[in-house]
Amino acid sequence: MKGNPTAQTSCIVLHCSVRLRCLIWCINCCVWAVIPAMAQTVRQPDLERQRSAMKKLGFLVGRWAGEAREFPPQGEPVLLAQTEEAEYKLDGLILTIEGVGRRKSDGHLALQAFGIISYDDETSSYHFRAFNDGRFLECEARLAEDGKGLTWGFTLGDIKTHSRLHITDKGEWTEFHEITIGSGPSKEFMEVTVSPRN
Repeated sequence: MKGNPTAQTSCIVLHCSVRLRCLIWCINCCVWAVIPAMAQTVRQPDLERQRSAMKKLGFLVGRWAGEAREFPPQGEPVLLAQTEEAEYKLDGLILTIEGVGRRKSDGHLALQAFGIISYDDETSSYHFRAFNDGRFLECEARLAEDGKGLTWGFTLGDIKTHSRLHITDKGEWTEFHEITIGSGPSKEFMEVTVSPRN
């Protein structure tokens, strides 16, 4: 075989073929060992539990209209014509809320926000993601004890906000938003009162 190039080439090809088959066999063994382990670690969400929890937020669903007041750091409060629209998506797994505020003085668009609320059945908690002015923030939201409101808050550096939403005995959707900067006192920066719109 020493002087036969064809025989040497055949031997090399055979050797490579055997090594390739061994490698493929090892990969297959690893795949078949890993897939069952992955299947055991990937948790399946409880969709019915999620939908059941989301149904508790049904008091928000619909179209709402009324007023909002913004309290800037300086100057007079700004009065807005405010609308809120909330609806379920993904067969009840999420709730979307879109809020739009226009200055009553000139009709200028002053506020446009979009929120998505979902429920994590593993941690038994509501999650709220809010979009505004090209940014978004995420936080946990809590259902009020009477089942007719929510509280949530965001932290961004030294800035912290706290928000309370509640449906009054009159059936009005009210919101109160406070802000704290550093070690300073909490200050109200916005309040909303809207009613169901036909």
